[in-house]
Amino acid sequence: MIMTATSIARPRSAGTEAKKAAMSAKKIVLIVIVVLVLAGTVAGTIIHGRANVTKVATGKVVHQELVSIVNGTGQIKPKTYVNVGATAFGRITHLYVKEGDHVKRGETLATVENVQPQVTVAAQQAAIASSRTDVTSYVAAEKTAEANIAQAKADLEQKKLDYDRSKALYTAQLIAKQDYDAKQAAYDMAVATLAQRQAALAQALAQTDSQRAHVNQAVASQRSNFDALDKTISRAPFDGLVTNVPVREGETVVVGIQNAGGSTIMTLADMSVITAEVKVDETDIVNVKMNQPADVTVDALPGRIFKGHVTEVGDQALLRTTGLSTTQSTTGTEEAKDFKVVVTLDQPSDDLRPGLSATAKITTAHVPNALTLPIQALVQRDPVAEKALADNDGKPAAAATAAPSGPVTKPQLVQGVYLLRTERKKLRTIFVPVTTGVTGATDIQVLTGLKEGDEIVTGRYQILRTLKSGTVVKRDNSPDSAATPDKS
Repeated sequence: MIMTATSIARPRSAGTEAKKAAMSAKKIVLIVIVVLVLAGTVAGTIIHGRANVTKVATGKVVHQELVSIVNGTGQIKPKTYVNVGATAFGRITHLYVKEGDHVKRGETLATVENVQPQVTVAAQQAAIASSRTDVTSYVAAEKTAEANIAQAKADLEQKKLDYDRSKALYTAQLIAKQDYDAKQAAYDMAVATLAQRQAALAQALAQTDSQRAHVNQAVASQRSNFDALDKTISRAPFDGLVTNVPVREGETVVVGIQNAGGSTIMTLADMSVITAEVKVDETDIVNVKMNQPADVTVDALPGRIFKGHVTEVGDQALLRTTGLSTTQSTTGTEEAKDFKVVVTLDQPSDDLRPGLSATAKITTAHVPNALTLPIQALVQRDPVAEKALADNDGKPAAAATAAPSGPVTKPQLVQGVYLLRTERKKLRTIFVPVTTGVTGATDIQVLTGLKEGDEIVTGRYQILRTLKSGTVVKRDNSPDSAATPDKS
């Protein structure tokens, strides 16, 4: 019996231990389940709380060098260039230069046939020589007339002496009346002869002066002939570069008249002063001033930068489609407009050619140590409405949501940024009006409203578009999130 009792007691002890183990396992499972439920509740609360936090990109207000640049595109042009046109009608006999040649002032560029002008010059030269020979003949006649006058004066003097002697003798009744009358007649004849010869000298002098006038007239006509002959030769008006030769030897050229242009033999450009003539958008032209520095790049010369300065700012708007000024346009179509700006290069280069495409970057402002913020952070908001939102944790006040009973006033929008501040252990936004100055490529100068080190909201655009003061936000400056469009 004892043996049996012992054997029965052992199985009851093992079953009790199994039940205890099972109950312990159940308790553990329950505890784990409770913990998981609590963890899930906490996680859900955190996730729900984070779902209501707006992720924003942020930036700092810093001091840095700020440069404002205006871009313009156009082409390289010489400051001075001329179209050498035909000054005489005829066939081109010689072209002494070709496109791309450098020429000096006065150098012969081309000649037109000049047979007729040369013949005219030769004939006139012969006429001038003949007239000058006539002048020499008339001068000789003057000398003869002067000699005749001298002879007549001597004869008159002799006749005067004879007349005076015979008069004295006749008075003394020593000679006959006939002899006295003969001496008087001889004297009167000598006086008349002298007067005649003096008149002949005056006539010779007049003929000489007249012939000299004819010579001068012929010389003046010859200058006209020489001018006509010279116009058959085209010469360089200044040192320059031949940029265009649209004609060939043997072609006939004509002189321009009032309503028709003449033939162009070639185009000559003075490359000692080179400019870049560019077009600047109408929104930027107000910032462009005379003598502002500029960097000019040429598409044909990559990697090279030519320094220059603004020497001309156009005051006429040019239509972008036609290139005509608005005063020349007869249509009233509204379209984008540009203004002409001329940049003169400080150091010309022989590698530059007229017509090369160029881009000018004009420095319109330079602030060495400016307080700046990113341009994309700027927004337009109503300060009154933003203050009400900040006081109500980013939510509109009840009075604001109610339908207005009176007339609706238009909100006064001002420029500003959203500044980050920690309030009640949460990062919130607050709208701060700012005034700005010089605008750079990506940053803008801050004049009032912020100080160095202030953290502001810079993006993303979709968030900034609807962001309000008092909104709880979270910093998210990761490149991936900045590049991903906002889906909230």
